Amino acid sequence: MTDALRYRELPVGSIGHRANGWWGALTLIATEAALFAYLLFSYYYVAVQNGRDWLPAELPGFKLAGPNTIVLVVSSVLVWLGERAIKRGAARIASLWMAGGALLGAIFVTVQYFEWSSKAFGIATSSYGSLYFTITGFHMMHVIVGVVVLLTLAAWSALGYFDSRRNAAVSAGAIYWHFVDVVWLAIFTSLYVTPHLGVG
Repeated sequence: MTDALRYRELPVGSIGHRANGWWGALTLIATEAALFAYLLFSYYYVAVQNGRDWLPAELPGFKLAGPNTIVLVVSSVLVWLGERAIKRGAARIASLWMAGGALLGAIFVTVQYFEWSSKAFGIATSSYGSLYFTITGFHMMHVIVGVVVLLTLAAWSALGYFDSRRNAAVSAGAIYWHFVDVVWLAIFTSLYVTPHLGVG
């Protein structure tokens, strides 16, 4: 009896949104969302207390952050396509979509590094610098974890570990990546857009 046949004979267990891993992923996302909410609340609180003088002379620009935001949004679309493909039983195609999402995530991290390098302030320069690098750095760590998750899911999909019934891990990984994407949109709006609108 081949390994593939043994695998197919295994019980499917919990499926989709009934899987323990799915609820575990949602719990993780809820706690991480609270941490990001606290960080962004701290940013707005200090900004309101200190006014425009608190912001750096050169406001964060869109030259790198704008395209980088598009990269992350597109990566989320690829992961969504990968999740749909696995639910149709197209594991090989799903692995390509997941790998594409991971590649764009890696590009995001690289561009973010250059974005950091271009800043005239550092994490110890001021309270603004501390919050900027803490918030974006915390998000960067989540992106790196997400890239590792997507690469793992891509490899497992290519090896045939998932199919149209057994795919809860893919759904859990996808919802985490979408969370990372949504958090960046909140960060981008807060740290990049609102200062130019006179809000930050």
